[in-house]
Amino acid sequence: MDALDILTDLENVLPFFQPIFSADEHQVIGYEVLGRYYDGSEYISLGPFFHDSSIPEEYRTEVDQVVLKKALDRFLEVDEHLLIFINRDADLLMKGADDPFLEVLHEYEELGLPLNRYVLEISEANYKGEIDQLDHFLNYLKTLGIKIAIDKLGHESSHLDRIGQLSPNILKVDLRALRSNRASQGFQDILYSLSLLARKIGATLLFENIEMVYQLQFAWKNGGRYYQGFYLHKPAKDFVERTILKDKLKEEFHRFIAYEKKRIETLHQITESFQLRMQDLVSKYKKQEKYEEFLGSLTKELDSIAFRLYICDEDGFQVSPNLFKGDHEWVSQVEYMNKNWSWRPYFLENIHKMRFEKKGILSDVYSDIEIGDNIRTFSYPLSTKHYLFIDLSYAFLYDNDGLL
Repeated sequence: MDALDILTDLENVLPFFQPIFSADEHQVIGYEVLGRYYDGSEYISLGPFFHDSSIPEEYRTEVDQVVLKKALDRFLEVDEHLLIFINRDADLLMKGADDPFLEVLHEYEELGLPLNRYVLEISEANYKGEIDQLDHFLNYLKTLGIKIAIDKLGHESSHLDRIGQLSPNILKVDLRALRSNRASQGFQDILYSLSLLARKIGATLLFENIEMVYQLQFAWKNGGRYYQGFYLHKPAKDFVERTILKDKLKEEFHRFIAYEKKRIETLHQITESFQLRMQDLVSKYKKQEKYEEFLGSLTKELDSIAFRLYICDEDGFQVSPNLFKGDHEWVSQVEYMNKNWSWRPYFLENIHKMRFEKKGILSDVYSDIEIGDNIRTFSYPLSTKHYLFIDLSYAFLYDNDGLL
């Protein structure tokens, strides 16, 4: 569409509203404001217009302001305390500083819209200005009560190293990459890291572009409090009833909870089964004093489920070789003797837990550094000083529902 057509027809530049739903209330907590242009037959997204760097900045800013003012006029008509999510290009925002963006917010503050209802969504991925100046301005907005959301997380160009420094109120994660019903382990690991970071800095996770129920379940499982996407509700000219999806979300979440409880129960049962099996095996081969001989006996018993076995002391130093299952047979890897694994996350914590509880631990799924497969490790206390580690193969996890 031609930029001049839009600039000379601002009457048909309109705001659309996409509802954002919460996990805790199962209802609408706010709307993202999106620009549309009505050409006489259909409503066209203004996204390409706002992102077209060939269009002069003052033109894009003018249209942005028209959309914003028309949207805020609509929010004035609503008594409920809804959050107002506003997208802004970081470059355009800084070119105008707090003129005209803050002027508009202050104008509507006097009309009854407090600043603490605004969430400024901003992506720094393609920002060309001074980072320090942007940080200063965003921190200033936070002092006014305006919430900051870092947008486009999960996108290939995300600047994840900036999140901790800025400490935004909301991390907005894009789920477009999650198209199938099984995410790659790498993507899941990134989301897990984001959920930990969000908890550390006191930020809320908002998942966007949810287009199927699996994505909603994925967002719920990975700590998402807010949800947005076509599966829930498309952008529209008008607001919706806040409770429009309350029953549906309650039903969906009930299924998610039931599935997760079943998965946890399955893991518990498998862990208990490993525990009993290892008790029997350790008792059977306890007279074998040499660790390599002991592990060799275990490989015959665990050939169909494990691909690596080794023993460490309480400080994480490996006191046995690795017994590793190659293409056709088990081989001894003596080069791993005396290596220390205490630097691994949760290693010492799990050692202490095994010593205290006197039973084994089944790890989460993780990607093995050497072979690249998704695996789990079952750790088992042989004594108060020595601990057995059994790396379970991907094939075994795949064949047992609930392990992947």
